[in-house]
Amino acid sequence: MKNNKIYLDYAATTPVDAEVLKTMLPYFSEEFGNASSLHSFGRNSADAVFNARLNLAHFFKCTGEEIVFTSGATESNNLAIKGVLRAYNKNNKKLPADERKKPHIITTVFEHSCVLKTCQKLEKEKKIDLTYLPVYSDGVIKIADLEKAIRENTLLISIMYVNNEIGTVQPISQIGKLLAHINEQREEKIIFHTDATQAVAYFDTNVKRLGVDLLSMSAHKIYGPKGVGMLYVKKGTKITQIQDGGAQEFALRAGTLNSAGIVGLGKAIEVLEKNKKKETKKIKELRDYLINKILKEVSNVRLNGSRSKRSPNNINLSFSDVEGESLLLYLDAGNIAASTGSACSSGSLNPSHVLLALGLKPEQAHGSLRISLGKYTTKKELIIFIAKLKKVLEKLRKVSGEILKEYYSKKK
Repeated sequence: MKNNKIYLDYAATTPVDAEVLKTMLPYFSEEFGNASSLHSFGRNSADAVFNARLNLAHFFKCTGEEIVFTSGATESNNLAIKGVLRAYNKNNKKLPADERKKPHIITTVFEHSCVLKTCQKLEKEKKIDLTYLPVYSDGVIKIADLEKAIRENTLLISIMYVNNEIGTVQPISQIGKLLAHINEQREEKIIFHTDATQAVAYFDTNVKRLGVDLLSMSAHKIYGPKGVGMLYVKKGTKITQIQDGGAQEFALRAGTLNSAGIVGLGKAIEVLEKNKKKETKKIKELRDYLINKILKEVSNVRLNGSRSKRSPNNINLSFSDVEGESLLLYLDAGNIAASTGSACSSGSLNPSHVLLALGLKPEQAHGSLRISLGKYTTKKELIIFIAKLKKVLEKLRKVSGEILKEYYSKKK
């Protein structure tokens, strides 16, 4: 807690770790060279990028050549989906027109908006067939649904590891094993991508154990800088760049490398790996304490998504007779920062597509609050938060309960 402010929105972004910032600083000033330049300034930056790449390769248990640096998970997800499709179409052009098959992509109904909107745009442009896997009230997909959805022309499956709003965990390694078996019997391999942005800090991201071909992440979710991320690309995966330019990043991502950001990402991964087990345990204990206290002491509240298959840092709650943005603003006025959902969707007045996918009614989705914890969260902060939350809920329910009921009854 700083200046009496309590930050409970670590799923949106994290502060840059002090060690990370210290490591980055020289690459804004004396070590400013372009990593593609051949002189000593460039070589120094290139060496720093190389070392960061090795840190990431060690963490994800892959080779350095399989790490592609990007501006963050949104770009990584776009590169994964569009890059695989572009490579497929490039190869497919060699076939006679009557033998060409429109590729099929499978995703879920509650992916991050950058995956959903990418897939929806490709479907609208009639470039792909698209299947959305349902999620159930626990916020988890079923392997049987996925297996049933696979077709002869299935090219790519993209399923997020941990949902960014409700924190539920998908069975990525089980899907990887299923696809390994299916691919043994197929001529055209199904490529498997996961957006692991919310998973990296807490879950196993050994790409071999997960069985993924592509994995996306962002530095700013793990106490690194904003504006940098990576895409793991398994050797042999058919993918091509989606923006034209230079041959940086093994000709998969054109553009001058963000040396300072990459150095920060490499250090953030190193710090994370050192403390991961201890911090995960501490954060999980705080999460369970908060869930138990709120469910016990607050009326008309529900926990969204599975209690057991969820990220250690995520609590997503729906409060009846309360409008989520009002709740958020009152908490903010009380020096508490939380969220109603994804920071990327905060400009939208529509109810969360994630919560609607679980079967919540619009009024329940509008009354949601996402609380996400981090390594600087303390129990004292949570005690203060609970007390303020109860006061705010009491005030809002008196004012808005009947108004909300009347509003939603008219909409029906």
